[in-house]
This record gives sequence, structure tokens and C-alpha cells, in this order.
Amino acid sequence: MRCDGIHALALVDPAASLGENVSIGPFALVGAGVVLEAGCSVASHAVVQGDTAIGPRTTIGVGAVIGGKPQMRGLDRAGKLQIGAENRIGEYVTIHRGGPEGCTRVGDANLLMAYVHIAHDCIVGSHNEIANSSQLAGHVEIADHVTIGGQVAVHQEVRVGRLAMIGGGARVSRDILPFACASGDRARVYGINALGLRRAGFSTVERTVIRHILLALLRAGRTEAGLKDAEGIAGHEHATWLKEIEVFLRRSQRGLAPLVPKHSREREL
Repeated sequence: MRCDGIHALALVDPAASLGENVSIGPFALVGAGVVLEAGCSVASHAVVQGDTAIGPRTTIGVGAVIGGKPQMRGLDRAGKLQIGAENRIGEYVTIHRGGPEGCTRVGDANLLMAYVHIAHDCIVGSHNEIANSSQLAGHVEIADHVTIGGQVAVHQEVRVGRLAMIGGGARVSRDILPFACASGDRARVYGINALGLRRAGFSTVERTVIRHILLALLRAGRTEAGLKDAEGIAGHEHATWLKEIEVFLRRSQRGLAPLVPKHSREREL
């Protein structure tokens, strides 16, 4: 269907599905099979294509390419792309569909700044901020409330836990634990995401417990001894956080980003 919000110079395939109050700017292209739910906005020169579904009130910036085929050799067909509600997708962002039989997923209320790239089969949660020119390779997983600085490169199949923070310019080749703050080339853990935890309502005591849990795990590595030490620190009242970290750790395939040596640490864990 067409609506008053579609500019006369936009190109919208009749097989696209548009909700109420959708806005599409001049020279934008919306292809067959695309679903734009109510209140979506597509700026000029943006391209939305393929088996792509975008939730309500998501905005797409100038020149973005959403739903392109994965950059894979020998690809004969592509999978799906699902994007949730109220995302802000900046200028020239690229988000690819999944590989054959696969799906790239982006949750709700994310801020993706200009030139961000999300490759095939990534899973990005909700309420994340990814700054300019950061690049996620295929099969990367980003949890919720994660902050990623500008020009960060994340290796294939790396996972970043909830409420983690990655400093600008980092090269991330191993998993980042929940609540951790990491940076550098290759990225290492410098501390906890204290600012993010404060904003999320974690008390001083809670932040201190989390700091000691991460320190115990990273010093011991992926060992049962490390988990036992962390369990002793957490106690019963903080078992939920420890369980979240333990589940993350046990799913790790690429290993954990290491702890920066104490003598060169910018700030104590």
C-alpha cells in the first residue's frame, strides 16, 4: 500500500508491506517482501530490501543499506533480517540478512550511529549503543544495555555480555564478560562498567560484589576453581548475577578477554 508519507521520488515495490504513518524520503528504495511497521521512517537514498521485517517507530538514516545479502563467497541465497521497535539506525549503516536458512536479529531501542556494520547472523539485543564506524563480523552476539565505542572491530562469533562496555578503537577477538569494561588491541578487561551499572540502579555494594566476581573468574580463567571462588564471593543474595556470568562463561567458544596485568591497569577492578 502507499500512503501520504511516501515521497513522490521514492521507489517502493508494490509487494512491500507498509504500516500506518510510514515515512519514506526521496530516492529511497524499499524492495519486495520488506515489512515496515507503523511509524517507521526511511530517509533519502536509504535502501531496505530482501526478507526484512522492521518493527514500529524505527528510523533509518540517509544512505543506510538494510537487508542486503551477506558478504559470503559462493552464496546462492540469503536468509532473513528481523529488527525490532524504536531503533535509531544512523547514516550509512549496513545490516545484512542471515546466511542461507539463517537470520540476523536486532532487538528494540538500539542506537546504531553512522557507518555501523552488522554482518550476517548477528544477534543484537535491546537498549544498546554502538558508536560510529564500529563493525560486527558474522555470528557476533551482543546482549542488552551494551555500550560500544567508535571504530571497534568485533571478530566472528564473539559474544559480549549484558551491561558491558567496550572502549573506542578496540579490536575484540575474545568474549567480553557481562558487566565488564574492556578496551585495547587486542581488547582486555580493565574494570567493571561502573557508570553503566550505576545508571542501571546497581548499588555500591552490588558493584563491589560484581567487581570481585569478575576478578576471581579472570584470574583463575575458565576453571571450576574460578567459579567456586566466585561463588564464595557472591553468596546467596547475589547468586542471580553469578548464574548469569556462569552461563555466559560456559557458552564461550572463543575464550574470555583477559584481565590487564595489575601494574598496567588503568583502574582497579
